[in-house]
Amino acid sequence: MTDPNTRWVIHLPVTATDLPRARILARTAARALSFLTELDPGETTVSAEDTQAEHHRAFCDQLLPGGRRCILRAEHLHPCTDRPPRSPHNNRPYGTPRHR
Repeated sequence: MTDPNTRWVIHLPVTATDLPRARILARTAARALSFLTELDPGETTVSAEDTQAEHHRAFCDQLLPGGRRCILRAEHLHPCTDRPPRSPHNNRPYGTPRHR
């Protein structure tokens, strides 16, 4: 019988041609499924098919003051933040719908 406190991790194989594309795909999938309370996007990692023991983070996930975590990509160059960056094209916050 399984311990009721045991957490289970789902491994969903998806392939990409290189590490940057794999990280982009992983971040996109994690953000698309972020409505699921069971999802822990900050723990999203990718690995090469033949070296699955070596994981590469998709998100920074650095702990910030107040207990929130950085939502930017791993190895980002800007200061950590818990808010999506503004779109450079229209100065709207990422994901904000356009007003008509």
